[in-house]
Formats: sequence, structure tokens, C-alpha cells
Amino acid sequence: QVQLIESGGGLVQAGGSLRLSCAASGRTFNSYVMGWFRQAPGKAREFVSAISGSGVSTSYADSVKGRFTITRVNSNMVHLQMNSLKPEDTAIYYCAAQYTTATSIVAIRSADYWGQGTQVTVSS
Repeated sequence: QVQLIESGGGLVQAGGSLRLSCAASGRTFNSYVMGWFRQAPGKAREFVSAISGSGVSTSYADSVKGRFTITRVNSNMVHLQMNSLKPEDTAIYYCAAQYTTATSIVAIRSADYWGQGTQVTVSS
């Protein structure tokens, strides 16, 4: 079965860092944009970051630009390095994957697969 498994969430003080990982299995993901969304309690899910199948092209929400870095070590493994964390980054972070035949698309409009989520809590 296809699975996206997130890891790396936890509790960190403001200004600290965490690295989230998403391990995809069950199929090849070389033709999938992969990335991250987050959802805080009482708020809508929001886009965080995405990376192309090649790992060359990336995109970021304005709220995390300059603080977060997404990397793709291979087609099935994606990391999100989160630095200078703020309390407003507190949310459940979800890994997502979307199929595309385009080589450099880094948008996830409708995910084909979702991970179970990992909690990130940033204390003041």
C-alpha cells in the first residue's frame, strides 16, 4: 500500500529548530511533487512548502520563507528543516504528494496521498 510516514515533530522553544521527514513507500514517487501542509487548532489547513520530483524546484509560503528549507534526498524521501521557529508555527504538519507529468511544477493543488501528520509545538 502507498504510505507517507512523517517523523521529527516535537516540542521546541521559540527560536529553535526541528527537521521533519517524510518517507514515501508503496510506489515510485519520481513523478510526484511532494511537500508539507499544516493545520493549527481552529484554523484551516495551509500550504507550507513543496518540492519537485527532481528536487530542483521548491516553493514556500511567505510565512516560512527564509526560515524553512525543503529538500528531497531521493524520490521517496523529503525533509523540511525548520529554523527560527515561532509559536505561530505550532500545528500538525502533514506530508502530501501529487502526481504531475510536468517536470518543474512545485504546486500541490489536490494531493493524491497524505501522511498521518506530526505535531509541532513551539513554546514562547
